[in-house]
Amino acid sequence: MRISATVLDAPDPPALGAFYARLLSWTVVESDATWTMVRPPTGGTGLSFQLEPDYVAPVWPSAPGEQQMMSHLDIAVEDLEAGVAWAIEVGATLAENQPQEHVRVMLDPAGHPFCLFPSQV
Repeated sequence: MRISATVLDAPDPPALGAFYARLLSWTVVESDATWTMVRPPTGGTGLSFQLEPDYVAPVWPSAPGEQQMMSHLDIAVEDLEAGVAWAIEVGATLAENQPQEHVRVMLDPAGHPFCLFPSQV
């Protein structure tokens, strides 16, 4: 057995798949209105996005009674400032709460938190 992909719920799978494909320089390998899959050009484990019509973005940081984050992606970058700038350029938002000095919490266009951190850390 092996993990093929992590799947994130999304209100618009093609749009979120396009965001992550651009962010990571990956390829959209399958896409329709209900399901989109992206993978690295070299193959391997990818990300998929499935339609959730009732999707509610998680709250960051978590708060009682609010939609909780079930998981998040950690993405290594060579240069943290450049990584943050690129993520913002392709559609991410820098989260207001930043609890660690060498990690940046970002929000994708659907509101899923993901973290950028220097690959040497």
